[in-house]
Amino acid sequence: MTLSDDRINYLDHAATTPVRPDVLEKMLPYFTEKFGNPSSLYALAGEARYGVDEAREQVAAVLGSRTSEIVFTGGGSESDNLAIKGFAALQTPVGGHIVTTAIEHHAVIHPVEQLEKQGFTATYVGVDSSGRVDPEDIAAAVRPDTFLVSVMLVNNEVGTIQDLAAISKLVRESAQRFGTKVLIHSDAVQAAGKLSLNVDDLGVDLMSLSGHKIYGPKGVGVLYVRSGVELEPLIAGGGQERQRRSGTENVALIVGMGEALTLSEAERPASRERFEQLATRLIAGVNERIPNASFNGSGTARDDQSTGGRVPEIVNFSFPGVEGEPVLLGLDFKGIAASSGSACSSASLEPSHVLLAMGVSPELAVGSVRISMGRDTTEADVDDVVQALDSVLQQLGTFPTAQV
Repeated sequence: MTLSDDRINYLDHAATTPVRPDVLEKMLPYFTEKFGNPSSLYALAGEARYGVDEAREQVAAVLGSRTSEIVFTGGGSESDNLAIKGFAALQTPVGGHIVTTAIEHHAVIHPVEQLEKQGFTATYVGVDSSGRVDPEDIAAAVRPDTFLVSVMLVNNEVGTIQDLAAISKLVRESAQRFGTKVLIHSDAVQAAGKLSLNVDDLGVDLMSLSGHKIYGPKGVGVLYVRSGVELEPLIAGGGQERQRRSGTENVALIVGMGEALTLSEAERPASRERFEQLATRLIAGVNERIPNASFNGSGTARDDQSTGGRVPEIVNFSFPGVEGEPVLLGLDFKGIAASSGSACSSASLEPSHVLLAMGVSPELAVGSVRISMGRDTTEADVDDVVQALDSVLQQLGTFPTAQV
């Protein structure tokens, strides 16, 4: 192992994060003494209801929204599905057009593909070599029958930031020319704790978030739904969440979601410079020791949507002549956890659809490794993964590395 102790060098924070102790501490009472059903009327239920209400206020404060616009779900994927399918189900007559991008998370792409089988049509707008979509291209794809545009705020594989505010503005201008209304949805799961999520500044009508990407629990998410937007619920039953998502609220997880988002937002401004320094150190180290490595994504590690930057927490490389799986297994043997892209599809041997859309060749795309840093990542952790990558690639015997 390259580490000085038995600690795992965890560099897959874009896949999931551990629940931070202060979040867990706030959640614990809702598993035991505050276990009531929030829909009941007695005092015990009131304690649970207060926990949900407080979490809703916390989320709304970060998003700059009303509490009535916050819907708690079972995770980011459910939030994406509810936004896309829930709005599509209300289109009459059945059918219509959706605009999205070629690099969306599968939680967006697959629901859109399912709708295509039901008679809807879709346009998947391409991106440039950095993974950035041109806002003008999104607007140009809008047609008279377009009812929804879905564009992720931060890409989960390469970290590229989309200029969502410009996209929203241009899409609405296009819709006005047709005399129609188009809603804007964004999968912002990877943006939480990294960028501002103010929904008015972003111009979105629907926005998806997830708890376990921000040191909160798995199994809970948020869908922001702008006032006046109607959705057909995916889950019918008791009418919780203002008839938008039935089922007894998972109070402890909801409490954890609210606390995790609040803490992540509070720490966000001070963490930017540290992550930029770590990313710079990582990229420089890989370039020095592994000169034929290819960096995937925007070369600008800054949280400026209008200039086509990327969040520094996510760094993606491709290594010619190897597949990502043996590299990841080699890193794991050395105590380092990384991934080849989306954790939802990392077991697949297929090249990343994100990298292919960016123009990366299939041969190079299958050799990609995503390194995503978190609040506990240190310079020593970065140096360890650089050294380990060099060693693993030399052991595989198919990739020239620099002798340092």
